Amino acid sequence: MTDRRIKVGPMSAVADDAPAPDRLQPTARLLTACQVPERLAGPAVAVLGATADQQLRADPWRLLLLPQIRPDQADWFARRMLGAEAGPQDPRRGRALTGYLLRRAARDGHTAVPAGVIAAALARLRIADPAQAVEAAVDEGAVLPFEAPDSEAEAGVLLALARYAMAEEAVAEGVQRLTALAGPVPGAADALVGDEDNPIDEAQQDAVRAAAGHGVTVLCGGPGTGKSRTIAAVAAMAAGCGLRLALAAPTGRAARRLAELAGAPASTVHRLLGAQGGEGRWVFTRTEEEPLDADLVVVDEASMLDAELAAALVEACADGTRLLLVGDPAQLPSIGPGRVLADLIDSGAVPVTELARLYRQRRGGVIARMATAVRGGQLPPVESADREVVVVPVTSSQSACHRVLQLVTDSIPRALGIQPADIQVITPVHQGAAGTVELNRALKERLNPGPGEHAGFDPGDRVVAVANHPAEGFSNGETGTVTGPGDGGLVIEFPAGAVCVPHRLLAGVRHGWALTVHRAQGSEWPAVVAVFPAEATGMLSRPLAYTAITRAQRHLSVVHGTGPALAAAVAEIGEQPRVTRLASLLT
Repeated sequence: MTDRRIKVGPMSAVADDAPAPDRLQPTARLLTACQVPERLAGPAVAVLGATADQQLRADPWRLLLLPQIRPDQADWFARRMLGAEAGPQDPRRGRALTGYLLRRAARDGHTAVPAGVIAAALARLRIADPAQAVEAAVDEGAVLPFEAPDSEAEAGVLLALARYAMAEEAVAEGVQRLTALAGPVPGAADALVGDEDNPIDEAQQDAVRAAAGHGVTVLCGGPGTGKSRTIAAVAAMAAGCGLRLALAAPTGRAARRLAELAGAPASTVHRLLGAQGGEGRWVFTRTEEEPLDADLVVVDEASMLDAELAAALVEACADGTRLLLVGDPAQLPSIGPGRVLADLIDSGAVPVTELARLYRQRRGGVIARMATAVRGGQLPPVESADREVVVVPVTSSQSACHRVLQLVTDSIPRALGIQPADIQVITPVHQGAAGTVELNRALKERLNPGPGEHAGFDPGDRVVAVANHPAEGFSNGETGTVTGPGDGGLVIEFPAGAVCVPHRLLAGVRHGWALTVHRAQGSEWPAVVAVFPAEATGMLSRPLAYTAITRAQRHLSVVHGTGPALAAAVAEIGEQPRVTRLASLLT
């Protein structure tokens, strides 16, 4: 028999910004009385508030609001609370399961789900009347029904969690507001910078004109097509016209690259918006009441914007502000729910400039050509006499790990002069011999051996932030180097400066020699070793392969252990469809 008791692993500890211990006591006592781990009290109070114990007594299935809880575990808790009264047809159970299913869909990127899909899932969870369960969730206000824009949804109805429904509506309303109120920039035509040695082409000029003449515009294209040069031209136009310019990107590394190419300060989107709080509970100081001090906002790597962050961004743009979103829709979509950049492009509601001319061909550009082929659904044979791209076939994940170590510590530095500090390993998976966990262990042993005496880290370790803590000086996706212990924490040298990460926040830091493809998105490195082990076969897709390839600037090594599966995935598996409402709201 399956053990459905609630078990908590080491990563489910009380959140770093959890409530004070005295606020946890009533909930902790309730949970322990029902044989639920006391460590869930912190997450429960963080999600439900100070009255978590009272809410759980009134409705034990509210425990499903905690992301680590499954339906069978919530049922087990309810039986401990209610005894024989805890039946599968309890209205509270159906209401909670409806929200649970929508939250699970949101983790897969959907902001809405056809009502028929939810009804079928509820039936599998022993709900005799799914329609009644959905109605109860709608009456509570956490779930909203909408007319579907097409006939695919049963009865033409979509269901959405209120938070994501409101986020997409805020994006649509903000785009329409900015589009309606931004007039042309006086003198913009004369401010188009003409560099005789490095002129911008007609398509790039069109992008600059669009940014000057419209409230919201999109610039897209693959690597090597001149997006960076176009952003620099937009920044020059803004300077020539006296516009206040704000530059941002979702990750710290992308923001630094943006600042370098535009010649102006840039920040992460969270820092631009004055983010406060922690994961999933952001409060922004820049809002419609306190908008950004900018006439033109440029956001790079916009494919990483999810619905809620995009909503905060457009709401913080004052009337008359112009917003330019730059990105590559062929990359992986945002980790959070939504497909904002793709929906904006698909809607036809804003001007879109797509750059297609491949400029990197002039300098070899094997990486750019390979990326262009993958973007079109083909995995081409590699012909790279200068070893810009190298493919290394392997027969096992253990062999893949061995070859990665060889490439990072010997082959690439010796043959190309790129040192290990400038080489990033990326892989689709965490587990297995060629996943991030094992690769980081092996790379640390070779590159910076040590006992891990400072919370598992040693001076010289490469690390990556896996949580957003802008108030503490670091954001999700930023890589840095441990320099040693500090006052109450660990000092990490991030590119923007040294930060003493408090002990309570070290759960938001991991070793960073090897990253997942998702974690690497938005960043580039001089050399990348992209590993595709057999364990990743089931998750391969064209966007994943394309995103991995395009992280490399000068050299790419592909350690390939999936046989024909990678080429098949590139040819057949495009963007995983996400159900969203934004495109229809915009049209």
